[in-house]
Amino acid sequence: MSRSSVNHSDRNGVVLIMVVVVIAILSLSSYGYTLLMQTENEAVVLSGDRIQARRLVDSGVESVRVFLAQGDEIIEQFGGYYDNADQFQGVIVRDDEDPNKVGLYSVVSPAMSEDDGVQSGTRFGLQDESVRLNLNILTLADVYQENGGRILLLALPNMTEAIADAILDWIDEDDEAREFGCEFNDYYAGLSPAYAPKNGPLDSVEELLLIRGVTPALLFGADANYNGVIDIEEEAAANGLEASELLGWSNYLTLYSKERNYTRGGLQRVNINSENLETLYNDLSSVLREEWASFIVAYRLFGPYVLVEDDEADGVVTGDDLDLTGVGSFTFLSVLDLIGIYVEVDTPDGTQIIESPIKESQLGLALPSLMDNLSIYSEPVITGRLNINQASRQLMLGIPGMTEEIVDEIIGVRDLVLDDPDGADLNRNWETWVLAEGLVTLDEMKSMMPFISAKGHVLRAEIVGFFAEGKISSRASVVFDTTDLFPRILFWRDKSHLSLGYTKEFLGAPILE
Repeated sequence: MSRSSVNHSDRNGVVLIMVVVVIAILSLSSYGYTLLMQTENEAVVLSGDRIQARRLVDSGVESVRVFLAQGDEIIEQFGGYYDNADQFQGVIVRDDEDPNKVGLYSVVSPAMSEDDGVQSGTRFGLQDESVRLNLNILTLADVYQENGGRILLLALPNMTEAIADAILDWIDEDDEAREFGCEFNDYYAGLSPAYAPKNGPLDSVEELLLIRGVTPALLFGADANYNGVIDIEEEAAANGLEASELLGWSNYLTLYSKERNYTRGGLQRVNINSENLETLYNDLSSVLREEWASFIVAYRLFGPYVLVEDDEADGVVTGDDLDLTGVGSFTFLSVLDLIGIYVEVDTPDGTQIIESPIKESQLGLALPSLMDNLSIYSEPVITGRLNINQASRQLMLGIPGMTEEIVDEIIGVRDLVLDDPDGADLNRNWETWVLAEGLVTLDEMKSMMPFISAKGHVLRAEIVGFFAEGKISSRASVVFDTTDLFPRILFWRDKSHLSLGYTKEFLGAPILE
């Protein structure tokens, strides 16, 4: 009996231990399952927040498109697009009692120092793409200036002649290497794997990394998260770099810059190189005085005349004196070719020497009418010129004919945004304001004209979607083309995988209780 009782007691103890073990295992399993479900729930919430953050960016993109579609006058009435915190900082898309669900977007762009023309900080607005050098027009620069493309590229920090010519060889259509450049047999054939130069326009700025001599350090600088500023965590990589080198070449380059070839009233400018002289005369007469219209057509027919001793330029010509059925044999290289010249005209009454009605001493009054109404381009857009009103000092120094003294003068007096485009600053709507204000001579202005403008109509911005509280955000770099009736997107790059680079306070997150 005693032995049986002991055995029974031992069995009860084993059962108890087994029950405890089973309960412990079940508890751990339940805990693990609960933890797994909590993790899955958090993952689902985070995934949803990421999707919502991207939709906040989408909302910002569409809002910007609608804003830009309103026309220049209305845009100016609402503060413009250059620096406008009211329109572009902390715009609430989704309001909610839960701070974690209050969704906003901000539109940010690099700011430019007004004193030295160096990029410094950020602002709430869009960036004119014409402040960047357009890579795909570099070969055209050679038409206006010997080695013009190389000269423009050499303005970039740490650019060499060898890299500049290699870039041009990659873009140009021929297989002949430039002086310091390289084609397939000179370099790319020896790579593993080998590949051939593009011999055509670039598809992205990053394509430069395929070209001999171009490195990530040169292209991107120390700005690892591509937000246009050097953050605290990037300062170590930026140590020792000049201010112009910090953000790399990508900060100076584009493929998209262009401007409307339209008057301020929205009509396409008259191409003074049009072949049909009768149509040209009629178009000119509709926007200019008859004296100007007939002189322009006379130039096309007879070309410029150089006065010799005893010549008297006192003739007057009208459209009735000209054979408008003839063919224009002389081509304007610039609208400024009209200033201070003479034309010898054969009329029914004999040969007459006609002086241009546009005098160099009256440029301040004549230039607005010339620049607004006339052009040497037939296309509705002009591609790739550099906006001297907002461009960096670094790039302006690369413009053929530009000197350090001229650049310093421009930076010293220019306005990044026109204060009064309809009043005293009327000339500043066109690049010739530097001529009207005496910063350059007429000849210097003519040499710069193919490369510079006063405003572009393709705009870039970084659009950030974020929540008032919480760590999830999204951002994208977007390029808008406003040369069409309704702005369209030329470029979109998601940057959500990179660190945000901005504080919520800077972006305009509301203070919530």
